[in-house]
Amino acid sequence: MSRGPRPMIEATGLQRRYRLGESEVSALSGLDFSAARGEMVALMGPSGCGKTTLLNCLAGLDTPDAGTVRIDGALLSAMSDRERTDYRARHMGFIFQAFNLLPVLNAQENVELPLLISGVPSAEARRRALVALERMGLADRARHAPSQLSGGQQQRVAVARALATEPTIIWADEPTGNLDSSAASDVLDLLGSLHADGAHTIVIVTHDRSVADRADRIVHLRDGRIEAEERGNGVAARRARMGPGG
Repeated sequence: MSRGPRPMIEATGLQRRYRLGESEVSALSGLDFSAARGEMVALMGPSGCGKTTLLNCLAGLDTPDAGTVRIDGALLSAMSDRERTDYRARHMGFIFQAFNLLPVLNAQENVELPLLISGVPSAEARRRALVALERMGLADRARHAPSQLSGGQQQRVAVARALATEPTIIWADEPTGNLDSSAASDVLDLLGSLHADGAHTIVIVTHDRSVADRADRIVHLRDGRIEAEERGNGVAARRARMGPGG
């Protein structure tokens, strides 16, 4: 019997505990999670429910106390720290609530930096950076410092930085949290266009229902466990509702 296509992201039995003083807090409690290739999944839930911990464990930024994470079949726990870092640089892009742009570098240099660190030749890094900035509508801001850009423009630089590595997975942790409604809508439209091309699997942590609704699937967490799941209005979800030939 066919089991269907392999998930792009597959986590089984994830547990993560933290010590706070003399007490221990369970951030993840035996959680299972998967995402299909090209799917956009939103993680929602109250503060402290485990959303960011889950994202960090899935991305290899944090190590679970128990359980396994496979990315496109590759077992993260089987990699050394250096191998995981290299894997992230080649296959993953990150967008955070804080833009994390270096103030001493201009937009182009901020986008180039992770490419140079991962060993991409300078000419190719420059080309990729300019292509990514143009895709974000920022070709005319490439030489501007972060202080010369609006919050929305800074977040678009951060999206360009994530895209320049040509990732298969994009992790986004509250990417609109520091933006006004207009800038947030622009960034969401950009993520939506990335999702529509089918080349990126996107996992987004958010408190905002309007953000989550743009995903294919919304996963609700509480106390380190998945409490419920529902369909959003993303591209894959709309196709599923339309059925074959839709």
